[in-house]
Amino acid sequence: MKPTALVCLGATAAQALLGRQFRVSKDRGVPVESDLAPVVMATVHPSSILRSENREQELALFVEDLRRVAEALRTA
Repeated sequence: MKPTALVCLGATAAQALLGRQFRVSKDRGVPVESDLAPVVMATVHPSSILRSENREQELALFVEDLRRVAEALRTA
């Protein structure tokens, strides 16, 4: 398989694929250099939004992360 984009949802997925040093809290929505796919990014797991006290803000950040993936796909 040769995916065009890889979006890791949550710290467990991101660290499994991008390394134990990866921090979703710090690096979410930022393109990552990787041989896994031309576009690689990580964001929070959607279930974390449901547990957040600031659901609206967290949802907006999540949507922005996905917009960044879409933009990266357009320019890749």
